[in-house]
Amino acid sequence: MPVIDSTIAPASDAFKANREGMLALVGRIRALEHRTREASAAAKDRFHNRSQLLPRERVALVLDPGSPFLELSTLAGYMFDVPNADKSVPGGGLIAGIGFVSGVRCMVSANDSGIDAGALQPYGLDKTLRVQEMALENKLPYVQLVESAGANLLRYRVEDFIRGGNIFRNLARLSAAGLPVVTVTHGSSTAGGAYQTGLSDYIVMVRGRTRAFLAGPPLLKAATGEIATEEELGGAEMHTSVSGLGDYLAEDDRDALRIARDIVAKLEWGRPAAAGPPAAIRPPRCDPEELLGIVPMDYRRPVDMRQVIARIIDDSDFLEFSPAYGPATVCGHARIEAHAVGIITNNGPLDVPGANKATHFIQGCCQSRTPLLYLNNTTGYMVGKAYEEAGMIKHGSKMIQAVTSATVPQITIYCGASFGAGNYGMCGRGFHPRFCFSWPNAKTAVMGGEQAAETMAIVTEAAAIRRGKPVERQRLDAMKAEIIGVFDGQMDVFSTSARLLDDGVIDPRDTRSILAEVLAICREAEARNPQAMQFSVARP
Repeated sequence: MPVIDSTIAPASDAFKANREGMLALVGRIRALEHRTREASAAAKDRFHNRSQLLPRERVALVLDPGSPFLELSTLAGYMFDVPNADKSVPGGGLIAGIGFVSGVRCMVSANDSGIDAGALQPYGLDKTLRVQEMALENKLPYVQLVESAGANLLRYRVEDFIRGGNIFRNLARLSAAGLPVVTVTHGSSTAGGAYQTGLSDYIVMVRGRTRAFLAGPPLLKAATGEIATEEELGGAEMHTSVSGLGDYLAEDDRDALRIARDIVAKLEWGRPAAAGPPAAIRPPRCDPEELLGIVPMDYRRPVDMRQVIARIIDDSDFLEFSPAYGPATVCGHARIEAHAVGIITNNGPLDVPGANKATHFIQGCCQSRTPLLYLNNTTGYMVGKAYEEAGMIKHGSKMIQAVTSATVPQITIYCGASFGAGNYGMCGRGFHPRFCFSWPNAKTAVMGGEQAAETMAIVTEAAAIRRGKPVERQRLDAMKAEIIGVFDGQMDVFSTSARLLDDGVIDPRDTRSILAEVLAICREAEARNPQAMQFSVARP
């Protein structure tokens, strides 16, 4: 059995420095997540005084007690590059993740109405579209807990209005794909946002709290002169007894969530067939706690990614594929919580043999229907005369084609650097992996800041010489410093995850459990055969 032996020295100064750096980053991320929770919880008295639950209390109650919940994109919308970044509240105004509702794995999305009354935020739009895409791709029922003030008219942007239509399009697509959309409208669902409720298959409304209308009293009066109360226009009792928009009338938030859980249970939807007893699963032989100290904070320092693999796979048992060919590209087969997986990672830049090996390995995994896991740690494809003559572009393109055309689920984790076209060849976010997560130390960019600065300095200096002008060294140095600042300011996870360029930042120690969860999600999706239709379910 090809077991990876540990070569890590936890007592070494380098390991301790790596561990301290990683813990500091994890602490920073947890602090930002805590800031969001605190901002929402600050509305507790206001919510409880009107007999409402806070958004996170709603999510907790709709989920099965004690079951796993994979929360997504917690840093979405974090304003890392503004003077008052210490006051920025990440999350995009949305709580979203995958969890179990009445024993059925679902995508759960909840407006965080404790923050700005749940008003739609620009990156909240992107986050919503992303989780809807994930629900479609992984064939998950969609449970949404709605309470939103709609768009913030003081920050109106026409592009958000146009792109926002995709939310409603996706709800219709989910229904048409045979994926139930279950909605609890806890409070406001107004204007265009009313269709967030209307485009649902099952709708629960709360007496005295739900508001669903295309035009609220102020807009109605401004447009037509008509005067009506919110309850008359769009209250729960009217919609469940007169308009037919609502299906179930709940007495309060708790009752509404009980009804939503009962709906999912009664659907008997997509339950996997009974299986025999699970095979015994052996944990990694190497301590996952040591993942904190393996990868350096400086992406330019080398690391053996096999040591990462050894701490996330079953029994640290890794059958490496063609280890002597293109050795900087590591490929091999393993299991994670008994789920078969093909792993591709980097111990350096991608060269011609490495790209060819990865292409072969990807195609082989497609043949055997084995999901692929990419552990990104590369500064890109090799450059230079020898590599160009060897066909680096051609062979790198084949790898990118293989990633694009792969017929199995692909999962990406940014563990270190992910630079240049190496990001593409290693199934970066632009290549639509099923799931994409980052470690706190990850860096993503077209190239390193110093490399970009030096490149531009060479180009600028050459241009000055061609024009016969003197090279202004001071100006050149200032330009380089500016470029380094621009690149360094956009490559860390506080920038990339804020822009929804991953599905969330994870503690390295949680990598195995998260991978086990998403691999189970992918496996269930592949086995599922929902009843697709040519139309979505229309309201009566």
